[in-house]
Amino acid sequence: MALRDTSTPEPSGPVPSTTAPALSPEDRGRLLAGAHHDPHALLGAHPVPGGIVFRALRPFARSVSVVIGGQRTALASDGDGLFSGVLPLDAVPEYTLHVAYDGGEQETHDPYRFLPALGELDLHLIREGRHEQLWQALGAQPMTHQGVTGTRFTVWAPNAQGVRVAADFTYWDGTQFPMRSLGASGVWELFLPGVGEGTAYKFEIHSRDGHRFLKADPMARRAEEPPNTASIVTASHYEWGDAEWMAHRADTPVHEAPFSVYEVHLPSWRPGMDYRQLAEELPKYVRDLGFTHVELMPVAEHPFHGSWGYQVTGFYAPTARLGSPDDFRYFVDSCHRAGIGVIMDWVPAHFPKDDWALARFDGDPLYEPGDDRRAEHPDWGTYEFDFARTEVRNFLVANAVYWCEEFHIDGLRVDAVASMLYLDYSREDGQWEPNAYGGREDLAAMGFLQEMNATVYRRAPGVVTIAEESTAWGGVTRPTDTGGLGFGLKWNMGWMHDSLEYISHEPVHRKYHHHEMTFSMVYAYSENYVLPISHDEVVHGKQALVSKMQGDWWQRRANVRAYLGFMWSHPGKQLLFMGQEFAQGAEWSVEHGPEWWLLDDGYHSAGDHRGVRDLVRDLNAVYRATPALWQCDTRPDGFRWVVVDSADDNVFAFLRYDAEGNPLLAVSNFSPVVRHDYALWVPGDVVAWQETLNTDDTRYGGSGVTNPDPVKPEDGWVRLTLPPLATVWLMPFAP
Repeated sequence: MALRDTSTPEPSGPVPSTTAPALSPEDRGRLLAGAHHDPHALLGAHPVPGGIVFRALRPFARSVSVVIGGQRTALASDGDGLFSGVLPLDAVPEYTLHVAYDGGEQETHDPYRFLPALGELDLHLIREGRHEQLWQALGAQPMTHQGVTGTRFTVWAPNAQGVRVAADFTYWDGTQFPMRSLGASGVWELFLPGVGEGTAYKFEIHSRDGHRFLKADPMARRAEEPPNTASIVTASHYEWGDAEWMAHRADTPVHEAPFSVYEVHLPSWRPGMDYRQLAEELPKYVRDLGFTHVELMPVAEHPFHGSWGYQVTGFYAPTARLGSPDDFRYFVDSCHRAGIGVIMDWVPAHFPKDDWALARFDGDPLYEPGDDRRAEHPDWGTYEFDFARTEVRNFLVANAVYWCEEFHIDGLRVDAVASMLYLDYSREDGQWEPNAYGGREDLAAMGFLQEMNATVYRRAPGVVTIAEESTAWGGVTRPTDTGGLGFGLKWNMGWMHDSLEYISHEPVHRKYHHHEMTFSMVYAYSENYVLPISHDEVVHGKQALVSKMQGDWWQRRANVRAYLGFMWSHPGKQLLFMGQEFAQGAEWSVEHGPEWWLLDDGYHSAGDHRGVRDLVRDLNAVYRATPALWQCDTRPDGFRWVVVDSADDNVFAFLRYDAEGNPLLAVSNFSPVVRHDYALWVPGDVVAWQETLNTDDTRYGGSGVTNPDPVKPEDGWVRLTLPPLATVWLMPFAP
């Protein structure tokens, strides 16, 4: 749409035989104000008595001519940027517009000669709230329409009086490009010829109370890098190389497969790296440490870096801080080619109030509920979504599908599920209303989560959805057809809080908190669990994992090693936040990321930190090679206590079994003393047990107290040497 100098001849051809019929004052006023629902009925070419009327709205133009068959005919200026004229023609011809400005001239197709570029089926599905590929219907879509290349702009704004496209090439003035309403759907549409990828745009909304304002596109698939806020026209040209990964990721149900997750905040993992640079480094690092998956804190566009991505404004746009959408596709592809699955944090619980984004999008509450008590999230200064509105639910369900289908994401970890499920979440009496049955459950949010999970699992085989749900809500991971929410996995927040509480005490006091390490097994099979040591546990004064521990530096690291050994052997999948794999002592900083210098050769304690990282690598290696540690995570017959009540000793021991009954014996000694000849009664017919991992190994920075030789049971009892502050894994000896 850029201006260009032309050398075409002066206007020639037929002169308008009559003056164009004047627009009614009402139509003219609404059109110029951006409040007309059908600008295509006024602009463009239409039959009138005596010929065809041509009318164009081109603010700041010096002249506008109609070009037919190479001949130009000037239109008369009607003021306010309107130009019109009647040509003595029998039918509307193929034509273009020649527009002259003080700074140059351009010839362009007239946007108002095109039929709607959005089909009836799309509109029907939008009205029904069932358009599972909504991003293909709404937003900015480069396309060829009626033989002309351009971009179709569509936006849902049912309360608006009018909507216009404002863009960089219009200097953010939307006057010349009003959109048409497509009826009861609430969708507005305009096809702009000649507009292509890279164009920055917004929608200018004329609200029903008469205000005008610019809004970023809710469906934008690319956004400007913050602090800029415009949307960008984009299309993907990426060619994927992960066909083998995609073909086999659904081979084994996730709850019966090894699942060890490295959680990452991409912008701060290696500050300064973009998606493509991260693609060269992060998959290699994660693969070396043996994790099966990487989990990304939210990558959808967000204006405030300090929100870590949890206050999203561009739900369909990967953050531009790190590159383009295709660059992000390259990152995911690189992970898959390295054998690493990609999970993404997804935030459908709330959105920020920025006036250029979703908040009161068309001048009225739209994505948020109309009731201020329900709309306002009391904790985060944000709005909650109106889950009872079909179009809003569709916006979110399609968004979940979008990341899985367009970016090959392997899992969605859904943030803040509890805040969606409870009407009284963080609210006092009088600040909420019960549901239709008098309860505190948000029935609309339940329905949304069920629909989202059912749709994702149907459309994207092998994808897993994971709930961050911090209450005892029943059936989070139960299938939707039996009344559950339909998630594949759930974060075990109870295990996390209890176990961290236990491990943060001095060993002498741990006997009083022994139950905090055993209670998780009371409910271990009520859901399909992930054991998370996430970013939330190493910020805001909670301290990094190693800094939660008591004692001197050696004891702190020993406690971490013992704790990780316990965690990796406990039923449930594992998640560890970046920096904790090498026992960084400081809390995570969004500005600086992990303290990689702790591993440098010149640092005096580098070996200590490398030892913990080596342990994590070996934990993952043994874990992935041992089905007893993951195959029966959700089955009670996959676990058996050996020592559950030895509070005075700070000792825990249990057996894990695979589907064939092959065992692994895990023993944790959370006291700082060596326990010689410690007797454990181990059922079964194992001839001898061989130590396969010991967190006290000198390779990890431990004291080297081990059981180097196979240990034979005597009358069912095995006698082990338990190293101090350590976890030991043993497996049947195979000579």
